[in-house]
Amino acid sequence: MYTPRAFALDDLPELHQLIQHTRLAQLVTVSEQGLLASHLPLLLNPDEGPNGMLYGHLAKANPQWRDLQNGSEALVIFAGAEAYISPAFYPAKAEHGKVVPTWNYLAVHAYGKAEVFTDAKRLLSVVSALTDRHEGSRAQPWKVSDAPADYIEGMLKAIVGFSLPIERLIGKRKLSQNRSPADIAGVRESLATSLDVRDQTLARFIPQGASE
Repeated sequence: MYTPRAFALDDLPELHQLIQHTRLAQLVTVSEQGLLASHLPLLLNPDEGPNGMLYGHLAKANPQWRDLQNGSEALVIFAGAEAYISPAFYPAKAEHGKVVPTWNYLAVHAYGKAEVFTDAKRLLSVVSALTDRHEGSRAQPWKVSDAPADYIEGMLKAIVGFSLPIERLIGKRKLSQNRSPADIAGVRESLATSLDVRDQTLARFIPQGASE
C-alpha cells in the first residue's frame, strides 16, 4: 500500500484498534490460477506474537485454504471508514481554486503465513468466539450451543480454520493531514454535517483542533 509519511500509521495499539473495528476483512492469496480473495470476519488476539494473531475459517469447498496450507504469504485488508472529499470542502477553493477531489480513508494491511487446521475442538473455539463477538450487543444473543450438537458437528466438518501470525503491518490514516489547518477544519465540518452516515463516521476520526 502506497503510504506517504504524512498518512502513515505506525502505532501498534492503534493498528490493532482499527483491525478490531473492521467487521469484515479481505483475505488475499496467490494460487496457480492467480490471485484469490475471500471476505471474512476475523478475530485478533493482540497478545500473541510481536504483532498479534488472526483467526478465521474458510469453507472447505473454497480452494483458497490450500494456498494457506501450501505456505503462500497472505495479505489481509482491513478497510475502515472512508469518504469522498470534494474541493468544495476547502476554503482554499474560494481563495485560489487550486484544489482537486480526493478520498480520505483508514486502512490496515496485515501480512503473514497461516497455519491451517481441521480439529473440531479448535474450530468450535474460533466459531464460538466469532459468534460471541458479533452477537454480544444483542438483547438476546444467539450462541453456538443453541443449535443441536449434531448439526454443529456437521457444520464444522464443512470448514477449515486458520491462524495467521502477523509478520508485517502497514497502516494508513489519510485525513487531509497534508492540507492547511483551515482546509482540515472544512473537511471535518463538511463530513460531520453530511447526510451520509459514512461521512459522519470518518469525520469523527479527524480530531478537533488537531492542526489548528
